[in-house]
Amino acid sequence: MLGKHGGPPLIVRQRTSGLRTALLIAGVLIGVLALYVTYELGRYDAGYDRQAVAQQRTELEVQIEHLEKADREMRTRLAELDTFRVGRAHEQAEVARAMGDLQAQVARQSQELAFYRGVVAQGAASVGVKIEQLRITAGGRPATYVVHMSLVRSGRADTPVTGGVQMSLDGTGAEGARTLDLGTLTAGRQRQLRYNFRYLESFDQELSVPPSFKPERLNVEVSSGRRDVAPLSQTFLWNVEASP
Repeated sequence: MLGKHGGPPLIVRQRTSGLRTALLIAGVLIGVLALYVTYELGRYDAGYDRQAVAQQRTELEVQIEHLEKADREMRTRLAELDTFRVGRAHEQAEVARAMGDLQAQVARQSQELAFYRGVVAQGAASVGVKIEQLRITAGGRPATYVVHMSLVRSGRADTPVTGGVQMSLDGTGAEGARTLDLGTLTAGRQRQLRYNFRYLESFDQELSVPPSFKPERLNVEVSSGRRDVAPLSQTFLWNVEASP
């Protein structure tokens, strides 16, 4: 456009770059917020309970702290007894017995501590169920045992949950360390335990252990019927209770 007095033309520029930038930033923020809301809704629909998981984590961390304290106390007593044994040779036999007991207790404490640390690190509620109870009792025949296990729902019980349970047994045999799967422990009769329940389901699974095999740990893996859900794995010390 020409000026009123024939001067140089005036140029009018639209200043929209700032508005475009603001709209672009607002769009990105809205997209990120929508993705996060979708992610949280997906976890909620899958049965994930943030408060329950946080409470369980806190309880397990407290238990780990207690176990670590007991482990330190056991190691201190072990060191004191070792010093006492060197200075009192005539009491060597009694001290050696006490040391053996303490070493066994330290080993058990260390195994339990490792187990609870593993539980804290895992997302136990990922499959929508958890192992409420697991006991091992002697079976009715020699070298047989019964695993009593209860599964419970860890989230909302809107629909039944389905999936499978795998078991394996770690231990030592004549040839060294071995792991026996469920098929071996049931003579091929059972490869996997299936579950389908809304609130609770219990299993009483009999296992046949070779006479030369010494069990140490029972591994349990609970998998969901949904392919997008990771399985839940837990390890239990092999502790046979007296039959009722």
